[in-house]
Amino acid sequence: MDTEMLIPDVILHRKGARKIDDIPPKVASLLNEGKLESANLTEWLAVDHKSLLRAVTGGLCLGQDAEPMLLRMNAFSECKIMKIIPAIAGEWLAWLEGKSAAERTGLYEALEGHRSDSVRCWAAYMIGLDAQLSLEQKLAGIRPFAADHHFGVREIAWMAVREPIIRELREALVYFASWVIDADANIRRFAIEATRPVGVWAKHIAALKENPAPALPLLEAVCSDPAKYVQDSVSNWLNDAGKTNPDWVLQVCKRWQEQSDTKQTKRIVTRAKRNLLK
Repeated sequence: MDTEMLIPDVILHRKGARKIDDIPPKVASLLNEGKLESANLTEWLAVDHKSLLRAVTGGLCLGQDAEPMLLRMNAFSECKIMKIIPAIAGEWLAWLEGKSAAERTGLYEALEGHRSDSVRCWAAYMIGLDAQLSLEQKLAGIRPFAADHHFGVREIAWMAVREPIIRELREALVYFASWVIDADANIRRFAIEATRPVGVWAKHIAALKENPAPALPLLEAVCSDPAKYVQDSVSNWLNDAGKTNPDWVLQVCKRWQEQSDTKQTKRIVTRAKRNLLK
C-alpha cells in the first residue's frame, strides 16, 4: 500500500508551522522518515538529515554497507543545513565509487525521485559535487531539480551548481540563453537566480559584482516576464548589482522603462531600485 494513502489529509495539506517548536511530533517524524515533504521553510530547516539518512539507507536495504557513511555523518559536528546537505551528497558520491553502473544508476534514481524533498536536495548536490561531470553535464543534470515542484529543491538546485558556474561563468551565461526563454517559469528563474552577483546563502560572483554587463542578455530576456517568481529574481539580481554598480543599474532600469510600459517591467524596475532611491 502507498505510504501516502496512510497519511491523513490534514497532514498532507497542512500550511506548516511558523516556529520549529510548533511542528507537530507526527509531522516531524514523517519528515525525518522521508515519508513527507516539508510544507514551508520552517519545516525544511527543521529536518534532521542524519535521522533521514538512516531512514533512507534502511528503506533502500543497504544494510551494513551503509554503516561507515552513517557513522561519519553521526560524527559530523556542523549543524548548518547548507553544510549538512553537501556533506551527505559527498558521502553518497563516495559510496557509489566502485559500484557497478547499474547500482549507481539505481541508487541515484531512487534519490532523485524520492518522496522527500530533502532527499532530492542531496541528489541535486551530488550533481554539483561530481568532479567527473563537465559544466554542461552538470547543468543538464540539474535541470529536473530546477523545475521541481518543491521550493526547497529549486533553491538547492542553483546553489549546488553555483561554484561550477563561477569557475566557467562565460560558458554558463551562454548556456543559460535558452533557459531564460523556456516555457517553464522555474527554469527561467533558475537561470537568473543562479547567476545573481550576491545571492542568498551562496558564494558571491566577483566578476559580475565588478562588471554585471555580461549577464545583461539574460536579464533582457525576462525584463517583462509574466511570472512574479521570475520578476522577483530579476529585480533581486539588479538589486545585487546596484550595491557595486548603481549607475549601471539605474541606466538599465531607465532604458527598460522607456522601451516597455508593461506592469511587469514597472514592478521589476521598482523593486530593483528599492535600495538605490533611499
